[in-house]
Parts: sequence; structure tokens; C-alpha cells
Amino acid sequence: MKLKILITASIATSGLLVLAPNAMAAPEGLYFGVGTGFSSLENDDDEVDDFIESGSEDFDTDDDDNVFKGFVGYDFNRYFATEAFYADLGRVKLKGNDSVNTDLESEAYGVSLVGKLPITNWFELFAKAGMAKWETDVDGNLGGTSTDLKDNDGVDPVYGAGAQFNFSPFLVRAEYERYDFDSDYQVDSFTASVGWQF
Repeated sequence: MKLKILITASIATSGLLVLAPNAMAAPEGLYFGVGTGFSSLENDDDEVDDFIESGSEDFDTDDDDNVFKGFVGYDFNRYFATEAFYADLGRVKLKGNDSVNTDLESEAYGVSLVGKLPITNWFELFAKAGMAKWETDVDGNLGGTSTDLKDNDGVDPVYGAGAQFNFSPFLVRAEYERYDFDSDYQVDSFTASVGWQF
């Protein structure tokens, strides 16, 4: 799945590069976009156990899942923007013995400040930092019975970096983001997005 996403993004980007000479600089103003990609959990099993307070460390972690996100932002100029976002960060599966399996489903929404470095009129690098309100729903299968374990939520930092192509009014971006829920649960996401500039 990851390979398909990366190949699709590469082909789309290569096709748009052909249009680059005719592209215009990104206008100031409102923009929005949607994207998809994949997530990766940065913590080991002991830390995840502390996060959900399961009392068990005898499991394997499967964190290969899709991410879906949406964002709306405002460009104040070519160097600075703000964004509001929502991200479905997918599902992490904790696989134990035959009777112990647990799913952790996370989502986050918040705002970020975005600093941009224009390379050309149609290509820019960016870095972002902000705060995310996050929720992780923990659902466990213990002994054949579905049981709610320790759900979690909070407000914590999110930060990232990426690159964006501006083909006014269209935009295409690829980015990395770290959702720093707490020291025991940190999710990295890698996404490709398309959007519209007003």
C-alpha cells in the first residue's frame, strides 16, 4: 500500500512539472486540501502499554495503516501562513496471544503556523508547528469479550515539514508530520495532498 501511494504521488508530480513553466506564483489568500498517506508509531511495546495501562507487555505492534487528512489555510504572504487541520491517523493493532488483541484508533485536529521558503514561483519548502487536540480510542478483545481499555485524549504539539508545488489555482504537496501525543505515544504521518487556492 505504501509503495502504491508513493508511485502514484511521483507520477502525478512528474506530470505537473511539465506544466511548471506556465505556473503562477501562489496567491495570497485562502486555500484548502485533502490528502492520504500512511502512519508509523515511534514507541516500543513497553511505552504503548504505559499509554493504554493494559498491564501487559506481551504483544506485537502492527502500525501500518492509512492516514486521511484535510486542511484549510490562509497565506498572509509568500513566507507565512496559518492552517487548521483534521487527521484520521489510522489504527494501530496490538497482537497478543489467541485471546488478546487490542486496537488503538487515533484522530487529531488543531491549528499550525507555517513558515515557507519559496524556491521558485511555483515550488516552495515549508515547516510547520502547532497544537493538536487528539483522541485515541482503545478497544481490546480480552478472553473473547470486547472491552474498552484506557482511552486517552489531550492537547499536545504537532510539527512537520514538506514541499509544495503551486500551479495556481491548484496545489500539490508532500509532507511529514509528528503528532506528539505524549512520551509514550508518538505517531509519524507521511502524506501527499492536493488542494485549491483562492
